[in-house]
Amino acid sequence: MRTRWVITAILAFACVFSSFAADDSPAAGNSAGAKMRFSGYSGGMMVHSGYVWGKECTYTDAAGHAISSQQMAGMPLGIGGAMKFGFGKHLRVGAEGYVSVLNFGKQKSHSSTGWGGVLADCQWQHGRWSWFVGGTFGGGSVRNTVLLADMPLDFVLEENSVSYRKYGFIALVPFAGCEYALTPRVHLVAKVDWIFNVSNPQPDFITGPRLYLGFMFTHSR
Repeated sequence: MRTRWVITAILAFACVFSSFAADDSPAAGNSAGAKMRFSGYSGGMMVHSGYVWGKECTYTDAAGHAISSQQMAGMPLGIGGAMKFGFGKHLRVGAEGYVSVLNFGKQKSHSSTGWGGVLADCQWQHGRWSWFVGGTFGGGSVRNTVLLADMPLDFVLEENSVSYRKYGFIALVPFAGCEYALTPRVHLVAKVDWIFNVSNPQPDFITGPRLYLGFMFTHSR
């Protein structure tokens, strides 16, 4: 837990330092207000995959007898989007939200994680490329349906064969990525993140590196 907050503090310090760094352009002047002026906005959609996992969980019957042990792991598929507002040369703030789905195991068990929140990042531009690092703080929910046996019959309740769990969590999500300007208004974006459940740790919470690819539509001032 301590490492997660250290990562967050480093990201926050980098954003604040970069945002108030000296701007050498004549229009910026020397005032903090000029350095932090509104510089435009961007928004878009991204799909993602990666590799995620949770801890091994033991499933029991109503009497507490162990039936099976299973670990959730695999390559998820998901979609979502982000909206960002720029201030000065480096700082961007906004919001994002995603849903990520994982099918795993012989019986095709199902895990769904949805999350979103407010974000802040810092970007550095070099020609058509820009690089960014930041983090998102918000919340989400998990729905896990674990199948322990084949269920060939529709509308028939299967005893000791299904586990369903649903819970919420507070999310901390550090990320880093890059954008490439196809045109001044259309950017390709790629990023990697890692979701941390900071409020409600659970053995069946799946996390790991996720890779996002998509488009951002930008308007600069």
